[in-house]
Amino acid sequence: MRNITKIFGTIVANDDVSLDIYKGEILSLLGENGSGKTTLMNMLSGIYFPDAGQIHINGEPVTIASPREAFEYKIGMIHQHFKLVDVFTAAENIVLGLEKEGRRLNLGRAGERIRRICDTYGFDVDPSQKIYNMSVSQKQTVEIVKVLYRGADILILDEPTAVLTPQETEKLFAVLRNMKRDGKTVVIITHKLHEVQEISDRVAVLRKGRYIGEMKTSETNAQEMTNMMVGREVTLNIDRPAPVNPRPRIRVEGLTVRSADNVLKLDKVSFTANSGEILGIAGISGCGQKELLEAIAGLQRVESGSIRFVNDDGSEEHLIGKNPLQIAELGVSLSFVPEDRLGMGLVGSMDLTDNMMLRSFRRGKSVFTDRKTPRKLAEKVVDELEVNTPGVSTPVRRLSGGNVQKVLVGREIASSPTVLLSAYAVRGLDINSSYTIYDLLNQQKKNGVAVIYVGEDLDVLLELCDRILVLCSGRVSGIVPGPGVDKNRVGLMMTRLGGGEEDE
Repeated sequence: MRNITKIFGTIVANDDVSLDIYKGEILSLLGENGSGKTTLMNMLSGIYFPDAGQIHINGEPVTIASPREAFEYKIGMIHQHFKLVDVFTAAENIVLGLEKEGRRLNLGRAGERIRRICDTYGFDVDPSQKIYNMSVSQKQTVEIVKVLYRGADILILDEPTAVLTPQETEKLFAVLRNMKRDGKTVVIITHKLHEVQEISDRVAVLRKGRYIGEMKTSETNAQEMTNMMVGREVTLNIDRPAPVNPRPRIRVEGLTVRSADNVLKLDKVSFTANSGEILGIAGISGCGQKELLEAIAGLQRVESGSIRFVNDDGSEEHLIGKNPLQIAELGVSLSFVPEDRLGMGLVGSMDLTDNMMLRSFRRGKSVFTDRKTPRKLAEKVVDELEVNTPGVSTPVRRLSGGNVQKVLVGREIASSPTVLLSAYAVRGLDINSSYTIYDLLNQQKKNGVAVIYVGEDLDVLLELCDRILVLCSGRVSGIVPGPGVDKNRVGLMMTRLGGGEEDE
């Protein structure tokens, strides 16, 4: 890529970027949120067209004006936000847009080929399963298989491990190493520096749309990469202030939840979340974390058990059977940062102000909605969380994934909750932004909020949380203190090998 420039309105997403990508290598593309990583790769994969500059493949200048043309050059991209049709099956999504063999699409033959790919690479996909019935992890897998099905030689993966379990990540890395040995090229956009060091051969860094430099992964470390991304020295330590007058705030007893297709997601889960502390939820992806938070928030049907909110005077409100509006009418102030930020948290086609208004439009005293207050809040979130956007009138879908997450977290925290439920609050965020979110969560803790934090990074959970509830296959494997607990013990409890008694 030579002298690539891309401008959106007043924002220069890529500014005269030149980048070499070699055959048979794994390249990590690093940079803060909004630094232009995804935009640059979107031009290579045909989503965007450069305003200036030239792309060469195998020494020849090429024009890539659409994803279809990108696939003609065997370039495929797996996006951070899934490009799937919910009402279609996995097989239908995978073959969507491909030329048919003959007059009719043979889904049976396509399914057989999909199964062969899955067997080869160790993926678990049912070609006949509808997308809307899949977990986030399964949707990610369909995206990866879709690109492999099209025979890509250059794979671009945007935050590919954000929704994968550690086991799935290892499988994916093994696949990527096999592809590299076959001469294929892989570009990974990620913020997990330990994964960069584990899988990549070379690191390229962007900052504020400009190319900063590159280095061999074997010749650098996490601190150097972080400083290069941010442009200054960054301290990689998470504060953990002492719990502030902790008192029971949410009591969960014997909670049992089944999915729509009758799969047991939570099995007799019991715990107490205290005000003025951060309770971490650890577990391999799909072990019931999502269902647990949604049940507390009134978004998930509960089979049995109880969820009670404890008021300051000791009286209790029963939350089961109530929807979010009814819970709010009880005077219970809950904020929820969901796992699916553009599916459940925000409306992509609406701008920042309107997305803020989703939280407040019912508070108006007239038939006209108040737009001034949400606009001020949007401007405050943009300023304090350093959201990279042309303005608060920009549709959320045009922001980078990390900036979308900042908008969602900022909105939920601004509602002054008593209980803050957070599912993967820093997923897709760069290190600098992640530490901003950790500081916000600690501030909520100091304000006496009961924070329930579902995280995928075990190291962060151990540093940030006061107590950690470990889930395994929908059951409580144990509750351990955050400070001083052995990481290996928690890892074993996540797979039930370690067992563990509850330590309050």
